[in-house]
Amino acid sequence: MTTTPLTVAVLGPGGVGGLIGALLARDGHRVICLAGEETAAVIARDGLHVRSARFGEFTARVEAATELREPVDVAFVTVKEPALPAALDRIPPQALGPGLVVPLLNGLDHVAALREHYPAARVAAGTIRVEATRTAPGRIEHFGPFAALEVAAAPAETTEATAAADATATDIDELADRLRHAGLDVTVRADESAMLWSKLCFLAPFALLTTRYRADSGTIRTEHRKQLVAVLEEITAVARAEGAPESAEAVLSVFDHAPGGMKSSMQRDAEAGRALELDAIGGAVLRAAARHGIEAPVIAELVRELSESPSGR
Repeated sequence: MTTTPLTVAVLGPGGVGGLIGALLARDGHRVICLAGEETAAVIARDGLHVRSARFGEFTARVEAATELREPVDVAFVTVKEPALPAALDRIPPQALGPGLVVPLLNGLDHVAALREHYPAARVAAGTIRVEATRTAPGRIEHFGPFAALEVAAAPAETTEATAAADATATDIDELADRLRHAGLDVTVRADESAMLWSKLCFLAPFALLTTRYRADSGTIRTEHRKQLVAVLEEITAVARAEGAPESAEAVLSVFDHAPGGMKSSMQRDAEAGRALELDAIGGAVLRAAARHGIEAPVIAELVRELSESPSGR
């Protein structure tokens, strides 16, 4: 990467991908949105329209296609986890070139899957804390003040991988600067696993409980506080077993200081009748718990209830 504008692919221009693509396009970068034929046609014609208390209301002109046909500097993967296997056909590995792949999916397991599909060292795990949704093709609503992205390079496991990892780390630093200039809050993390678990320790309780009770975060932390604390104790125990320094008290403090009207993306998916990321979020926690012999009965019950009644009760 240089100081010239980036060429950016966005696989899945929904709430998260659409917001990132629009901000980068507004900042002068070339953005190619990859989606199905109908969505791509609307975006190519009308652009990405954002309504945000933080970033304002604006329309960004971008390109759109059903498949990537040229190298890019970075490809953001922002589809929901259930759609990932089919969506990857839109970015053939041979078309990607040497670009970075930055997934911003919920959960853990998608990172390994992407490293099997693309050059492993060029897949830089990422997380984003944002409340945004797609209301129609190319139309993005961003709620609240948060738009915080974290990214980490793949750990180098061999001497040969070290040089590739160093080059990727340099590109990540440059990408972080571009994203900050576009308006996002960006942190580069050294520990990929700790980064992913830090996100999941907040996201899993937030998603499972708001969806189960069809309630916002303020209701969960007051009316369902006992269950919230139980879930936090279970998931942070798993995170510590995975090497991430998380505590239930610290995550509860984040809940207590978050805006009370927040809804999770899983809750919005349930309300809209869309497939839930239940396995990517709850299932990932339970699989990690099983690996370490840790009991997580409250999380297991929430996952069971939501699998039987995806729209909550």
